[in-house]
Amino acid sequence: MTGAVFAVVGPSGAGKDTLIEAARQARPDLVIVRRFITRPESAGGEDFHGVSDAEFDARRDRDEFALHWKAHGLRYGIPKAQIDLRHDGHDVLFNGSRAALERAVEVMPDLRVIRVSAPSAVLLERLLARGRETRAEIEERIMRASYDIPAGLPVVDVRNDGTLAEGVTRFLAALQPPNHAPVSA
Repeated sequence: MTGAVFAVVGPSGAGKDTLIEAARQARPDLVIVRRFITRPESAGGEDFHGVSDAEFDARRDRDEFALHWKAHGLRYGIPKAQIDLRHDGHDVLFNGSRAALERAVEVMPDLRVIRVSAPSAVLLERLLARGRETRAEIEERIMRASYDIPAGLPVVDVRNDGTLAEGVTRFLAALQPPNHAPVSA
């Protein structure tokens, strides 16, 4: 049996990494993809492989990525070896990008999308707490954010604006087969 493959998308500050980590704890059977990103691992945030542009290019040229894209001045790569674990029956989940979804569905036709969202005021508060950007930069980022998903993709929306327990419950429900996913808004 082939497992499902999920792309988790949403704006910065929506809580994607927190929900992914909670899913890892609740469902140890999930394969959580560890992305390659062209930033130092010391930058914090999610668990990722920090690589130089040269190493990223070498991995891309060796066809190690199932998917790769650029966003916010960084490059992101999803390792093909981890995505391929779905063929062994594992559900696989990766932190993706809305901008890369069209290419993602070409590579993974069975892709399911979980769109995590939160109100702008919540996003602002969370991003300010990170301390990576100024308030003006964050406000500009929030204003230009798009929640659009390419037409035709199966999408489950998870609103993450309450308690952590509420967000986790909604997120875990989104990981169920489509006919069993009663996600409350």
